Amino acid sequence: MTELIIGGVTASTLAEKYKTPLYVYDEEKIRQTMLSFKRGFVSKHFDTKVLYASKAFQTIEMLRLVHEYGFGLDVVSGGEIYTALQADFPRDAIYFHGNNKTPEELIYALENELLHVVADNLMEVELLEELSQRYSKKVDVMLRLNVGVEAHTHEYIVTAHIDSKFGMSYESKECQQALQLIKESSYLELEGFHAHIGSQIFDVTAWLAEIDKLTSYLTDFDQPLSLNLGGGFGIRYTQNDQPIPIEEALKKLIEYTEEALDKRKLTIRQLLIEPGRSIVGEAGTTLYTIGFIKKTPHKKYYFVDGGMTDNIRPALYQAAYDCDLAEKLSEEKTEKVTIAGKMCESGDVVIKETYLPKAKSGDLLAVYSTGAYGYSMSSNYNRATRPAVVFVNNGQSRLVVRRQSFSDLLRGEVSYDPS
Repeated sequence: MTELIIGGVTASTLAEKYKTPLYVYDEEKIRQTMLSFKRGFVSKHFDTKVLYASKAFQTIEMLRLVHEYGFGLDVVSGGEIYTALQADFPRDAIYFHGNNKTPEELIYALENELLHVVADNLMEVELLEELSQRYSKKVDVMLRLNVGVEAHTHEYIVTAHIDSKFGMSYESKECQQALQLIKESSYLELEGFHAHIGSQIFDVTAWLAEIDKLTSYLTDFDQPLSLNLGGGFGIRYTQNDQPIPIEEALKKLIEYTEEALDKRKLTIRQLLIEPGRSIVGEAGTTLYTIGFIKKTPHKKYYFVDGGMTDNIRPALYQAAYDCDLAEKLSEEKTEKVTIAGKMCESGDVVIKETYLPKAKSGDLLAVYSTGAYGYSMSSNYNRATRPAVVFVNNGQSRLVVRRQSFSDLLRGEVSYDPS
């Protein structure tokens, strides 16, 4: 094979039809991954539910796919709620997260009959109590806890530090006051507890410690509650990454939770998880066109027609990716190069160092595993337009998100007259 084929369609065909930069998603790969979660996350002792963490990649078409597999949805803003509603996502399967929800966002959620809120702090619970009374709306509340368990992942994306901006310590005065407020409320009901211990996790040990912590809190309650373990399932970005097979990881989490509950003679209503990156990450490929090629005393650069505006992760997290010249897969990789973007920033580097065949201007570059946090974190810096999003499956491609135009960049400007 000399050319990259995604979902039965060649990279050159996609680039010719939709131009570059281009986000390409292998729909069958997404479906197979969701099927693995659906098969693997099952218990005979309690209900289970998979919530898709939509911040990873949220479009109407993606949410329709998520709903097709019976998953719930994790949203973190009014905009994500709006998108979910436009996709006709079941409102009783949407969980509203976030550490600083605005009053307007909470009112929007209540007015649209969202039943589940994951509350981060005491002030939020107080506001939710006030609003639920005002609008006469019943709300199931999960409290986000900081369980003090730290997964061994990149320092910038670990979210369970003791001083993390997310969650409360169960033993804290603030958490206990929140629990008492919920207990006394006529409109709020304690659904359970949520925790998230990190991202890109390759070892289940940290999750097992999280399960120990969460189940220990349940002994303080007479009624069965639900537990949400969050997300963090790792994916393969480069050949150095060795993620745990999803169904194997899920089996261990289910079995360990069953054992932890049995040991304490406890039951729960439901166990939830929130995969996002692990569902869409490896299904996504970004296609670029190589422009200028430049040699410096110590480096050789291949410049591409995108960069940090369509994938901020290398600049933000020093994230690493694998890539290929999409039409030269069989050629020897003799050139040690840096893949850099076109934005006016020295840090706009897509891949710091890799080996590729000798390239010429106009060649296609494919960067793998860009399905999560590429499109969702894209920007218009340097007045760059956001790329199109395409789904491919069984030899067919379909446009999911149109490429932005220059006029789109000015749409919000009062002085702009499109006529």
